[in-house]
Amino acid sequence: MKAKQALLFDWGDTVMRVFPDETGAMANWRRVAAMPGLQAVLEGLHGSAELALATNAVDSSAAAIRRALARAGLDDLFDRVYCFRDVGHRKPSLAFFEAVLQDLGISPHDAFMIGDDFESDVVGANAAGLAAVWYAPHTTEQRTGERYRTIHAYAELPEALAALGFDPAAAPPAASRS
Repeated sequence: MKAKQALLFDWGDTVMRVFPDETGAMANWRRVAAMPGLQAVLEGLHGSAELALATNAVDSSAAAIRRALARAGLDDLFDRVYCFRDVGHRKPSLAFFEAVLQDLGISPHDAFMIGDDFESDVVGANAAGLAAVWYAPHTTEQRTGERYRTIHAYAELPEALAALGFDPAAAPPAASRS
């Protein structure tokens, strides 16, 4: 049996669109929206890995993040939520990634970080031993390294993950939610 794998997604401007005129917890915003193309990709990945949010959000607890996800129809697609308020550390710190990996019960080589902040989400994840995908929909810049890839649209995510060693046929994740 292959090891369980996890896909960790940043939240703001990776999973959910950030509206600059909104403040406070996203669950209380007048409008919320998933990033274009994300829901279809998550539905395709659901069940092939543990899907989790890994965010530096300071205005929202995990429960508030779940409420915002529910408003966008994404809550059932994420198995776990890890946020600064609950973890006690921020990306790109090694302590943040170690806490997430320990809770998931997996090694860094079985986890993949997807996010829009190159330093926090890619450099930080790589320093902790995770492969990473830089989600960069607002630029044509292409950064590629041994342990990271760039995508500009979510339709590109499965191919980028495969190039980094993600195996959708790995053991299914344990049923859990937090």
